Amino acid sequence: MVAGIAALAVFILVSGAEWRHARRCRRVGYLAFGPTGRAREWTAVVPALRVITLTALAWALTTLLLLTPKEFQRQNMPLEQYRRLLIVLDVSPSMKLEDAGPEHKLKRSERASDVLKSIFNRITTDQVLVSVVAVYSDAKEVVIDTRDMAVIDNIMDDLPMEYAFAYGKTQLIMGVNKVAEIAKKWPPQSTTVLIVSDGDTLPDTGMAEMPESIAHTLVLGVGDIRRGIFIDGHHSRQDSATLRQLARRLDGEYFDVNEEHVPSQAIIALAQKLPMATTRTIGKREIALVLVFAAATMFALIPLALQLAGSYWHRERQQA
Repeated sequence: MVAGIAALAVFILVSGAEWRHARRCRRVGYLAFGPTGRAREWTAVVPALRVITLTALAWALTTLLLLTPKEFQRQNMPLEQYRRLLIVLDVSPSMKLEDAGPEHKLKRSERASDVLKSIFNRITTDQVLVSVVAVYSDAKEVVIDTRDMAVIDNIMDDLPMEYAFAYGKTQLIMGVNKVAEIAKKWPPQSTTVLIVSDGDTLPDTGMAEMPESIAHTLVLGVGDIRRGIFIDGHHSRQDSATLRQLARRLDGEYFDVNEEHVPSQAIIALAQKLPMATTRTIGKREIALVLVFAAATMFALIPLALQLAGSYWHRERQQA
């Protein structure tokens, strides 16, 4: 209402000023425009342009002045607008073996943490809810739908989660089934799954069907794929064949990240799936910003156009 009144007042004032200016120009027409006494035909629209641009500026600037500032708050976003990242983390004792990293001196769990943090640093997580499932002899939910990356960092920093499980063999398939159970209630194509492990035997049956909410799956292998370390009566090394088979069964991708991080191409594809596309509505603020730019630009160009192409007659200064 106030912006409309301001625009109307400017419209009346500028219209009156243009009418008076036109009368004065007619009086000095021959002096200003030469023998014809008239400017070029296109200049007839200049008074209307000045009225329109100044009225638009008055409305737009008043609107921007009176609009209440809005602050983006993630916690107020509806859940359906978030993307989800679900991490399945192998926490079995074999993940404590030191054969990971470029120099093979890191624990497998430390290498897993480094790789995951590298992924977090290379994607936008502002609109992502993160969940973590720990896998050993069973699968347990560690955190579901958190926005606090400090919580995830704490989990990644070698948190001794293996003590929450009974002693036994690693059951990676239970982690996959837990993913299906958790993600079945989420919106379609909203979830990216990261599975980090050194491998495990994978039965031919018993794997749950992935729900429609799963959009993308990455299986990341840690541990030396060539040299094993003796633990629990057997030599443990990264079972890349099993992890590759798991990725294929989940219609995902497998990467050996024991020495190198996830390739940039995979991160680009991952980043395209994680952020939810933002939907912006066009309101008064957006219209006012466009009008300020367009009207101010037009008003500033009018004097230049009049100077360069406003008259048929140009006085030439003769030198004595």
